Amino acid sequence: MHALPDTEGKLAENVIHFARALRKAGLKVGPAQVLSAIEAVEAAGFTRRDDFYNTLKATLTVRPNELETFHQVFTMFWRDPEFLQKMVRSMLPLLQTMGQDTPEAKAAQRRAEEALNEGADEPPEDAPERDMLELDAQMSLSRTEVLRSLDFEQMSTAEEAEAAAAIAKLRLPAPPLKTRRMAPSHLGHRPDARAMLRDALRKGGEFTALPKKAPRSRPLNLVVLCDISGSMSAYARMMMHFLHSLVWAPNAGWGHVHGFTMGTQLTNISRALHQRDVDDALKAVGHDAPDWQGGTRLGDALHAFNKHWSRRVLGQGAVVLLITDGLETGGTETLAKEAERLALSCKRLVWLNPLLRFDGFAPKAAGVRTLLPLVSSFHACHNLDSLEDLTAALGGPSQKPLFLSQL
Repeated sequence: MHALPDTEGKLAENVIHFARALRKAGLKVGPAQVLSAIEAVEAAGFTRRDDFYNTLKATLTVRPNELETFHQVFTMFWRDPEFLQKMVRSMLPLLQTMGQDTPEAKAAQRRAEEALNEGADEPPEDAPERDMLELDAQMSLSRTEVLRSLDFEQMSTAEEAEAAAAIAKLRLPAPPLKTRRMAPSHLGHRPDARAMLRDALRKGGEFTALPKKAPRSRPLNLVVLCDISGSMSAYARMMMHFLHSLVWAPNAGWGHVHGFTMGTQLTNISRALHQRDVDDALKAVGHDAPDWQGGTRLGDALHAFNKHWSRRVLGQGAVVLLITDGLETGGTETLAKEAERLALSCKRLVWLNPLLRFDGFAPKAAGVRTLLPLVSSFHACHNLDSLEDLTAALGGPSQKPLFLSQL
């Protein structure tokens, strides 16, 4: 086991504390990376802030999506960690309200604030005067209201956990499907000749009542096609929680619930979602779908679904939830053909698009313009309020987007 280098000014200890802050912000920083960072700083020297920043970034980050979080934590931590912890703790209610009102707020900044705030102690008695910061947050929105309207992509790790718990309680309406088969019913409008003859045989040929019958109903199946590309990763995680809650909801009213992910390939995750524990289910989903946060080819994914799974899961009619931002990286010819086939094969095609969170959203992307005329309804799915609106909208008639006239 290597010994930690003896750096001046307790730099090694500060790097270890910085690595802990990164872990609290969601980065997977292991002991080997921390040791490499300390050794790299010792070799590169600590003379320029830019060199120090790039040295830690090269040793403590692995994936491109970690860079923004690293930058936010670095900027806060190496400025004045003790004072910043107290300031962030005091401003936390105000920061949550400001994060709602500012559309350009980033999730990385929120995770950095949360990481530096966690575990902060009360200021000591001999704290300098600048630490005595008092803020009036009485006019801020309640935490519940902020969470309900907060974009999934802007949530911190703690807020994501609270949102997942709230999503587990949501229910999606499942209107029954009327079939051509008939069943005895006192409220029916058609006479039941067979029941009438059977009753007459038991009573010596006398007709005493006119039995009625009505069409039978059966539960609809639900099929979810979820885009897991890089631009959809934050929303896809919450949609997995939503789908798991539908699978395990008591008396949900759905028949069979099937789930598929769409990235660089199509993956059936139905078996993974049928695990009782949500953490085990999402872990199995991540194992089954190795293309998470990769690219996306919607046309190819829909082609694979129509070819291999459509007859199996849509044979008796089903409601299909298509969860994607519609940003197709390939051509739209295959997408148009396969989306039309999917729309004709299912009972109802419902599109959930997080881009609807923008007030000025317009169908300018080629993939969006291709899909819009084929769907039954179009809804947002970027926060808790939008998911609750979805449950209410699906209980009513089909809703076409208001801007279809622009196509």
